[in-house]
Amino acid sequence: MPSLQVLIVDDEPALRQILSKTASSAGHSVSVAANGVEALDRLSKGDVDVAICDIRMPDMNGIEVVEKTLSAGIETIFLMMTAYASVDTAIEAMRAGAYDYMLKPLRNEDVLNRLEHLSDVIRLRSENEVLREMVMGQEKKVCQMVSPAMKLVDRLVSKVAPTDSTVLITGSSGSGKGVIALSIHKKSTRANNSFIPVNCGAIPESLLESEFFGHTKGAFTGAVKAKRGLFAEADQGTIFLDEIGELPLNLQVKLLHVIEDQEVRSLGSEQARKINVRIIAATNRDLEQMVTDGTFREDLYFRLNVFHVPLPPLSQRIEDVPALLDYFIVKESKKMSLEGGIEFSPEAKAHLLSYAWPGNVRELQNVVARSLILCENGRIELTDLPQNISDIKDNVMGYPGLVKGSLKQQLHAYEIEVIKKAIEAAEGDRKAAASELGIGISSLYRKLEGEANDNQKSS
Repeated sequence: MPSLQVLIVDDEPALRQILSKTASSAGHSVSVAANGVEALDRLSKGDVDVAICDIRMPDMNGIEVVEKTLSAGIETIFLMMTAYASVDTAIEAMRAGAYDYMLKPLRNEDVLNRLEHLSDVIRLRSENEVLREMVMGQEKKVCQMVSPAMKLVDRLVSKVAPTDSTVLITGSSGSGKGVIALSIHKKSTRANNSFIPVNCGAIPESLLESEFFGHTKGAFTGAVKAKRGLFAEADQGTIFLDEIGELPLNLQVKLLHVIEDQEVRSLGSEQARKINVRIIAATNRDLEQMVTDGTFREDLYFRLNVFHVPLPPLSQRIEDVPALLDYFIVKESKKMSLEGGIEFSPEAKAHLLSYAWPGNVRELQNVVARSLILCENGRIELTDLPQNISDIKDNVMGYPGLVKGSLKQQLHAYEIEVIKKAIEAAEGDRKAAASELGIGISSLYRKLEGEANDNQKSS
């Protein structure tokens, strides 16, 4: 059950203490108010999820507290307390906007059951429809990868998904880090709860803390309404911190505290909120080098890098290109309301297989979408491809597979050519070339030795 910010409002100290202890024992963050004036002062911050409020209090009754709070645009849910003889008054409170009421004397079990129910109500109320559509769209992505590199990634995902381990996904832009993060979430025990993706590089630095942790009403200029932070939205679910390398140092410190303490504090609030969130982070940057340079905290790096999933670029898994092409033809055709059965000509497909895909899967998807717009008669021809791909000539990329050989032989020849070009670009430094390609130096030597053995056999 997600943690709630709960306010207990009653003029009896003993009841406040009992209710406070009961709610706290269930993991909720609790504050108290002895009268309506104190309650309104606390509620004005806008970060209270549920107020358990007595109806009969001196100076200001519970109905007035409900009316003043809701008229101020504050979305706190009110659970009223009343004696049996005052049920009519409780119904009046519900007409004023209270969610429900409980009869005194209260039973701890009843209070906890009500809070659990309200936790579900709040979660459903606060779900962002745009994020939901994005997640649902991602869920439909099914494309069977056949390359050894992606089979390893699939194995890592299947191993780490059922755990609550923090995961760090690394890979170049467009390689599919977001898809892998969502896959981990959907295969986890949190699959029925929220998946909140956050692009750390897309949020202005001045708004990052408010977006992450939320704010109370009046916490800063322009904060006319309280806002739940993204970590609170992800409670019991998963938060995906994409481009984590873009996070400024001051937010890195606060993120470290969130991971260690499992609680967040909204801007302007004195009350911390307990959360239970799984963190998946991703980056296309070299965090180890950033640690050395002093731009990324070493302690945060180790907290995030509990389980590492390296995602290879598409140039290292060309075996997956045919499946991706077929998949995106279907996906993009549906978007454009095109009839099925569209396919690539052999010449167009050969050029697509010979291309290095510096923009990875994202670039491939864009190429398919563009080609569908231009193609005629249900067939994508070479002339429908972008010029940088259609201009590729046999062996220009050093890819002899355009001429002859099995798919495995063609892909191996292409892989060797990519490695040679990387070594050439690194001026003969094979370690630097391996690093640029995202493979170990031993793997690079093994692949080159395999080519040498093939050449000996053929001679």
